[in-house]
Amino acid sequence: MGSLVPAWAAAVVLGVLLQALPAQAQETDANDFINPDRPGIADGSNVVGAGRFQAEVGLQMERRDNGHDRALFIPTLLRLGISPNWELRVEGNGYEFTRVEDPTLGTVHSQGMPPTSIGVKYHIVDSEGPQRPSIGAILRIFPRSGSGGFQTRRTTADLRLAADWDFAPNWSLNPNVGVAVYEGDNNRQFAAGLFATTLSYNPNKALSIFVDTGVQTPEAPHGRTAMTYDCGVAYLVGRDIQLDVSAGTGAAGQSPPRPFLAAGISKRF
Repeated sequence: MGSLVPAWAAAVVLGVLLQALPAQAQETDANDFINPDRPGIADGSNVVGAGRFQAEVGLQMERRDNGHDRALFIPTLLRLGISPNWELRVEGNGYEFTRVEDPTLGTVHSQGMPPTSIGVKYHIVDSEGPQRPSIGAILRIFPRSGSGGFQTRRTTADLRLAADWDFAPNWSLNPNVGVAVYEGDNNRQFAAGLFATTLSYNPNKALSIFVDTGVQTPEAPHGRTAMTYDCGVAYLVGRDIQLDVSAGTGAAGQSPPRPFLAAGISKRF
């Protein structure tokens, strides 16, 4: 089966849907700044808001298989607010280029579209500062999709709870915990547990410095636990644009990159 609608086409569709939504007056809020789910491994608990569209796009380069293989792809997340507490999401790695060192065939180059997910996020409860974190839930469904060697044969999914806890002035903690059903070798499905957390320091409204880690167990059917960690910075340009850079590496397992570099931009409309 071919790939799902490319990210640019999905953006057009979501843009048309956005125009069809009823116009809503939005008061100016001193704290109304874009709050993307990128960069970092953990996603946030907040939604973009009714009648808003947000695009989060990056460029990521990574080495795999102990540094012998390389990949370049375009992680993309499109978010459309359909109510104060709900948003629709389309997410994937856009288009991917890989270079694999094969002992028999030599250097093998490939490219194609990885699987794309369709999902929702629901904002469950608002934050009350250090006393109570903000909490949300994120569901992603990956239909059979992709092209070439990136194509999947089975529908997979994951479900996560996400929190944002402003536990001290200028500091926040963003944990995620969830479960997943993914596709492994030989098209076999397997269940996995997911955990991620991001620790952020915000010296001012514009700048955020973070470190985070992500864990999946197992990483494959009857496989090991995979762990990745990274660090980076994000910078707000006005209220509706964020720029980010990050770098990280795998700490356990065979599937994490070793290492990766990423940069991205998020724009709220």
